[in-house]
Amino acid sequence: MLLKSLEFKRSDGQQVKVTEIPLLKEDDPHFFMAQLRLEAFLKKLYCSKRKKNVYSFREYLKRALKWHDYQAIYQQEELKHNA
Repeated sequence: MLLKSLEFKRSDGQQVKVTEIPLLKEDDPHFFMAQLRLEAFLKKLYCSKRKKNVYSFREYLKRALKWHDYQAIYQQEELKHNA
């Protein structure tokens, strides 16, 4: 699973970093859901007045999604024979 991060300045000028954003292919069945949740999360952070600088998108999805959807997005591929 590839993860990315995003940095931007909020409306009040504070630098904010969002980490652990999953990199999904467009043909993945969970791509659309993750993209909509990310947009909603970023809009919420952009207007926020909290002093926190680093946010985890994984933790947000853990609270926002049903558990089986969360596991499907952040599934860990098991390697055969520890390869």
